[in-house]
Amino acid sequence: MDDMLFDGVEITDDILMELAKELLPRSYAPYSNVNVGAALLTKGGKVYFGCNVENASYGATVCAERVAIFTAIAQGDTDFEAMAITGIKNGDLGEPFFPCGMCLQVMKEFCDDDFKIIVEKGMENESYTLKELLPKGFSL
Repeated sequence: MDDMLFDGVEITDDILMELAKELLPRSYAPYSNVNVGAALLTKGGKVYFGCNVENASYGATVCAERVAIFTAIAQGDTDFEAMAITGIKNGDLGEPFFPCGMCLQVMKEFCDDDFKIIVEKGMENESYTLKELLPKGFSL
């Protein structure tokens, strides 16, 4: 899935979540059986995508959130508005998938405190700000 520009179209939380779900089949998670998809919305209306990619050397694993952010940065976009994150574990949708500490720290580096993080809880979406999920974030 290539990045997409939604010029003049309002991207709701629900639309962003549906886009994140499209990445689940692309996830490579043979070790944890946890597939995660992320859709990152820029303030300019462009959406970038990420899925988790695991590795036998687990430290080389990359989360869906960071893949989406790094892809956007590589394309020259650094002004982010929101990210939807969804996942399945062993084929089942369970509890919401929140960003890990490393992903939150990357978000802190590139996003404002009011950056919206949308997670799927059952059939509903919940949104949080980066500040809510990382209240004492580290920055220089």
